[in-house]
Amino acid sequence: MKVLCAVKELQTRLCKLHLAPVGFVPTMGALHEGHLSLVKSAAEQCPVVVVSIYVNPTQFNDKNDLKNYPRTLKNDLELLEKVLRESDIVFTPDNKEIYPEEDKREFHFGNLDNVMEAMHRPGHFNGVAQVVSRFFEIIEPDIAFFGMKDFQQLAVIKELVKLTGSNVKVTGNPIIREKDGLAMSSRNVLLEPHIRNNASVIYKTISAASIMISEKEIAEIKTFVKNSIGKFEGFDVEYFDIVDDTELTPVIKRSEMQKGKRYFACIAVMAGKVRLIDNIEIGLV
Repeated sequence: MKVLCAVKELQTRLCKLHLAPVGFVPTMGALHEGHLSLVKSAAEQCPVVVVSIYVNPTQFNDKNDLKNYPRTLKNDLELLEKVLRESDIVFTPDNKEIYPEEDKREFHFGNLDNVMEAMHRPGHFNGVAQVVSRFFEIIEPDIAFFGMKDFQQLAVIKELVKLTGSNVKVTGNPIIREKDGLAMSSRNVLLEPHIRNNASVIYKTISAASIMISEKEIAEIKTFVKNSIGKFEGFDVEYFDIVDDTELTPVIKRSEMQKGKRYFACIAVMAGKVRLIDNIEIGLV
């Protein structure tokens, strides 16, 4: 693999390789098996893969979150060395390479701007759209690979492609979990030991909720989720919603759920000082 940090170097390299399709895996580093599953999937489908490692400042609405976000470049490169090939590229730009000028663009994603993460992290998805559209412009990938843990982000990226008229195919890969069910996240390393010991309650609870839909109303399920997780010290549910997989419109009553549509239970939890998100598909019974 080749490690590059300048846009011109990256573009020159891709031009010389002249391989297609080009796969792209955007990351903010602190890599784990979830990221590596995306990289492996990209390598299976594409003769050249670009993996970016860049902590994007415009998507953080909390400056402390940006400051504390784990940065482990040396370890990241060692992990990528094991799965990438000679033709593949790791792109590690600095802020000036990505934003030579201040990015003042504003994106509007309809209902996606008014639910779940958008309500709790103002400006987050605009920052995501800025950096992803910039990467698409720089790399011109054919296929971009994202994890389904960031469920709303995946929907936003798909909408971004429509808004910008991009030809990039966006694919979502399944969530990779720890042995106890906790969704793999770069933030997991920041969890205090006693919090980490109980963090499996998140997946256990939403798994139970996904089964309850066959006989319980949405309001009852929400109460169950909040109480089940909230009884653990340091855990607080920010939101729990059951939504469709395109507009992400929250379901209020079970009777609103339509056959032929896919629905997901999505959750955000403050686990000590760390914010965790997860989701699971809900079977319509």
